[in-house]
Amino acid sequence: MASVVQIVRGVVAPLTHTRLFRWAAPTVLPVLERLVTRLSGGRVQLSGLLVPSLVLHTVGAKSGAPRDTELMYTPDGRGSALVAGTSFARDKHPAWSYNLLAHPDAAITVRGRRMPVRAELLRGEEREAAWRLIEAQWPGYRGYERESGRAVRLFRLRLQPAGIHPPAATGGAAR
Repeated sequence: MASVVQIVRGVVAPLTHTRLFRWAAPTVLPVLERLVTRLSGGRVQLSGLLVPSLVLHTVGAKSGAPRDTELMYTPDGRGSALVAGTSFARDKHPAWSYNLLAHPDAAITVRGRRMPVRAELLRGEEREAAWRLIEAQWPGYRGYERESGRAVRLFRLRLQPAGIHPPAATGGAAR
């Protein structure tokens, strides 16, 4: 029997490929994410109800200021997280991807646990293998890349030893 999550994914997934969703989601979803996170004391992420989700803590590429961003991720089966800079099929890369290129030492929070990570931009066969894992989790997700007209940046976020000091939490707005 299908789980509730699988049923909800089956209903929601096709909606995520519509123009209306791509237009509204970048504005509406971050507000809803922050509200649910605040109301739950950080224990629940709205996106986490459908797919594995994390909060990425980066340092701004230009500003140097701490930044927090809620993202879907795909476990790579080796203890790392894969994240895709789809940006709802917009023609520009998301700000967090520029932040990781400038400052690859970052942190993630998953289910309330904060962990230091190092970001690695994926290329070639590693990138293709990552897309296969991501699409196994959320079929059709690569469609955002085709629709955006750009090569979406894919990153592997590798856990780092506890001695690494990633950016501090901000409690601020996601980008």
